[in-house]
Amino acid sequence: MARVKKGLNGHRRHKKVLALAKGFYGAKSKQFKTAQSAVHRALRSAYIGRKLKKRQYRQMWIARINAGARMNDISYSRLMDGLKKSGIELNRKMLAEMAINDAQGFAKLCEIAKKAVK
Repeated sequence: MARVKKGLNGHRRHKKVLALAKGFYGAKSKQFKTAQSAVHRALRSAYIGRKLKKRQYRQMWIARINAGARMNDISYSRLMDGLKKSGIELNRKMLAEMAINDAQGFAKLCEIAKKAVK
């Protein structure tokens, strides 16, 4: 059998990892061995960060809705329960947007929710 050398493939692999490590501090952007572990860690953190971002946005929307609801004398949980019972299906992103930019419309929703809860 003929001998297979991995020169070209190994070089490509090294270049790919070092390209991903561009901008890293010190040896992490220059040496393959240290760059490989740094890139692996960075990609793992990026994956986790994409999941955390969704959680953080939801937390922010809930906090904004709660603040708007409290200004209209109703709690967040009662507001959401009242909206669900009255058949209004608005997602939290839109409710948070209304609480900030459309206070009158949000106040009307709060009134509807109050009537549905009672």
